[in-house]
Amino acid sequence: MVFLQAETATGAGLLGALLPFLLMFAILYFLLIRPQQQQQRKRREMLDNLKKGDKVVTVGGIHGEITAIKDDEINLRIADKVEIRLSRQGVGYVKGRE
Repeated sequence: MVFLQAETATGAGLLGALLPFLLMFAILYFLLIRPQQQQQRKRREMLDNLKKGDKVVTVGGIHGEITAIKDDEINLRIADKVEIRLSRQGVGYVKGRE
């Protein structure tokens, strides 16, 4: 009889000890991890939907228009007769679709 009481007390004690850690993990997940995953998903979608003619701003602050897209590289017209080639990851955002 005494053995059963000790067993139930340790089971409740274990749950009570783990509850703060589970609660802390849940808070971190909803405040840090989940928003970051959503932001990464939106950025990936934006980069996948780039097309010729889009006006973009690079992460370095250069404004231009996409003239060609090849796999992971894009050609960006930044002035008359001036084009640069950069990685698709270098695009910060598309103007008008912020």
